[in-house]
Amino acid sequence: MSASSATTPGTGAPMLALDHLSVTFRSDAGPVHAVREVSFDVAPGEIVAVVGESGSGKSVSSRALLGLLPGTASVGGSARMDGVELTTLGGESMRRVRGDRIAMIFQEPATSLDPVRTVGWQVMEALRSHRRMSRHAAHRRAVELLDLVGIPDPERRVHSYPHQMSGGQKQRVMIAIAISCEPELIIADEPTTALDVTVQAAILDLLRGLRDRLGTAIVLITHNMGVVADLADRVVVMYRGQVVEQAPVAQLFAAPAHPYTQRLLAAVPYLGQGRSGRPTAEPGDDSDGTGSSSGAGPGARPVQVTSAGEVSREPAPSTGTPALAVRDLVVEFPGRLGSPRVRAVDGVSLTIAPGRVLGLVGESGSGKTTVGRSVVGLVPATSGSIEVFGTDLRTASPHTLRDLRRRFGFVFQDPAASLNPRASVGACIAEPLSVHKVGTDASRHKRVAELLEAVELPAAFAKRYPHELSGGQRQRVSLARALVLGPDLLIADEPTSALDVSVQATVLHLFQELQREMGFACLFISHDLAVVDIVAHDVAVMSLGRLVEVGTTAEVLSAPQHAYTRALLAAVPVPDPAAQRERREVRAALLAAGSVSS
Repeated sequence: MSASSATTPGTGAPMLALDHLSVTFRSDAGPVHAVREVSFDVAPGEIVAVVGESGSGKSVSSRALLGLLPGTASVGGSARMDGVELTTLGGESMRRVRGDRIAMIFQEPATSLDPVRTVGWQVMEALRSHRRMSRHAAHRRAVELLDLVGIPDPERRVHSYPHQMSGGQKQRVMIAIAISCEPELIIADEPTTALDVTVQAAILDLLRGLRDRLGTAIVLITHNMGVVADLADRVVVMYRGQVVEQAPVAQLFAAPAHPYTQRLLAAVPYLGQGRSGRPTAEPGDDSDGTGSSSGAGPGARPVQVTSAGEVSREPAPSTGTPALAVRDLVVEFPGRLGSPRVRAVDGVSLTIAPGRVLGLVGESGSGKTTVGRSVVGLVPATSGSIEVFGTDLRTASPHTLRDLRRRFGFVFQDPAASLNPRASVGACIAEPLSVHKVGTDASRHKRVAELLEAVELPAAFAKRYPHELSGGQRQRVSLARALVLGPDLLIADEPTSALDVSVQATVLHLFQELQREMGFACLFISHDLAVVDIVAHDVAVMSLGRLVEVGTTAEVLSAPQHAYTRALLAAVPVPDPAAQRERREVRAALLAAGSVSS
């Protein structure tokens, strides 16, 4: 069934119908109305995108369909699939629906996959729970599914554990589990968040193929408007728990009716935006709802932390020495059960000057995150050198390393996993000060308040815990923690990959302002070329552990020299349905000719 032939609401019976669906959570502060009177339909074979900022209720409404809400939640209204009321199903009746008729691709594969089971076992479990098949047949099908979603060497990787796979590979495993029983409806909650553009394009082709081949309907929850333009037939826009606009995809992009939809589309990054002018966030337009703003002005000097924990805005002395110089870096990991060692990084050399931002891009598994972790000592280098401000980390004494580590910060890809859930936000941000014995308790509290203001969060958030914050708010806390020591070098690993476009735009604007004010150098690791185009002065492209192209952002993204870079750029979705359809046709022709990889 093609998109054009899919039944649409009003012309046929929908397979899924939400009618005034509401979700309320009980809390000590009173009821929290997360979803309010939400109504929309999904026809057989239709792809409906549900978009909105963090906290808009899009994920909560989808989890209500499968009974995946906590005990503090109460559900009102109706959600019917082929006449069956889902909100009142339970026990065996819900089990027969969940995973068989309706499957869900969860947003955070790191917390959704069982860490003590192989990925193959987890795919097989989904198959054998709903299909009568032998263990051997399930294993064979698991290998086929891993191959289908683009896992390299699936016969070997079927025996891997989640911690042995990259973030993008774990997301592909989640998709393999979801499609294993060929469900009638897939709820895809940010299915391409952790994926690079080439794998993202392949996954979108896969989801589109399921719809065309089996008539599978898809509810696509995403913050990536390029993905919406590429895949969706219709778009539902949510804001603060309510639906504010519904329209066919072409109509919504061409003439958005609601002011919130207009702002949402205006926040979408696109290739060329960085070279035509940096985006700016609207004053007071805090997509996390805090309404606060940074008190730092555009002319502020770089922030430094003194030994007493006080803040000085005197500029750091310039020595001309590179902030980071990596030469012939090799990183190998031990093979499993006697297999050969895996070379994740193979002879990488790159340099970042003080105050410059280098964007490191490449597919999942290309080695870019391993490079970033090696720079800060989280992954040991096998050979080569890593110099931070002229000091080789591999030969430095422990005392020198301790002093040097005060000069760089790290922003992790997943703030939910990197922030201590038992520590308050203030304690998380102050932790580097405590570790390095900088300042007094009073000066640390003052520094935390300053950093919360700098990342546009209220000072009162210091008393909250990570689970009480949205994804965008947690990422700002992670950024504040990385900056608390006033670093000269920042390593940012996919700092906006899990954020919707409005929050991403705010965080990117915030990052640019802080980088200009503090003057730190940055290794900005990302799979989103449009984001890199906005924030980076220079770009390095990695493939299979090697650097294939390095240059200024304008040079690499405007006139790429390497075929791999050209393939990356060809796979970037654009927030325009008509233009994206043409790009998809061009990419399909290149695939048929063997010019790019699938």
